[in-house]
Formats: sequence, C-alpha cells, structure tokens
Amino acid sequence: MALSKTERRQRIKNRIRKVVSGTEARPRLAVFRSNKEIYAQLVDDVTGKTLVAASSRDKEISSEKGTKSEIATLVGKAIGERAKSAGFETVSFDRGGYLYHGRVKSLAEGAREAGLKF
Repeated sequence: MALSKTERRQRIKNRIRKVVSGTEARPRLAVFRSNKEIYAQLVDDVTGKTLVAASSRDKEISSEKGTKSEIATLVGKAIGERAKSAGFETVSFDRGGYLYHGRVKSLAEGAREAGLKF
C-alpha cells in the first residue's frame, strides 16, 4: 500500500535528521510549515533546547499583508536577525521533510538576506 502524505514526509524527515544535527556553535534551523502558518527555530540538539524562534504568528509579522511566500520571507528575516543578535552566524538548515520550494525556499532566502550562513 502506498504511503500517506504525512508518512512520506516523516520518512524524508528521518533521513534528513540522520545527517543534519545542531550544536551550540552551529544550531539547526528547523522549519515547520502548516497550511496557514510557518515556523522556524534554532535548535541545539545536544541539550535539546530551542535557542531562537520566529513564526508567522508573531505580532510584527502577523500584522503584515501579503502572500504566504512573502510572509515566509519575513519570518526568515526575523529568525536571521534574532539569531545574529543571539550570536549565531552559521546554521544547519533542516527543511523538515518539505521540498526546498515555495515557502520553505522563501524562508531560507530571507534568513540568508538577514546574514545567516548555510
């Protein structure tokens, strides 16, 4: 029987997580995309803590108007600025099993514009 959409994504996510992990010096930029919102967080996998987070539900971002891709770019810029102020320059990008296309790509480009390297 064919895999469902979520099972397929979970398998891809597990495959990515075998390779990509975050440390305190180089945290993992994890992306979660729901139908309406998009979330990004920097995670230290050694201690299991979230260091910095941003989402489309933040007050300064949710007040903006635009397409979901434009909002994702704003979230990327926000996570980039917050990461820079917290002292992080390089991160490992974890697309979370989603294709690097559309909103995920927009978020990554926004984070790069804000100065993150990955």
